[in-house]
Amino acid sequence: MADAPEKEEATSPEAGKPAAPVRQQVELDESTLIASYANFCRVTGTPEELIIDFALNTQPVGVPQGSIKVNQRIILNYFTAKRMLAALQVSVQRHEAAFGNLEIDFQKRMLPSVRPQG
Repeated sequence: MADAPEKEEATSPEAGKPAAPVRQQVELDESTLIASYANFCRVTGTPEELIIDFALNTQPVGVPQGSIKVNQRIILNYFTAKRMLAALQVSVQRHEAAFGNLEIDFQKRMLPSVRPQG
């Protein structure tokens, strides 16, 4: 994943005051991109880096039988992880604004809607 565009503060020649932030665009080369799907992730880390493993859990309901095969591992420094967190938060907020709240508690999603009698 590419980082969000960086903001740089320029200094104006007059009185050393900071100028408005400059946004830079990064061109991405997607010619060798391989896309994969994951419905499972595990986050571990060290004092310097976060390690995020992505996998496909073929039995998402109940306890998985056997092992879950990790097919992607992304290692990030904490600065990149924080930028990614901010980008994901904005994306999820936009999705929820358009389509409604995303309930992450599986049990709550499976409960039938309670309809008042009458």
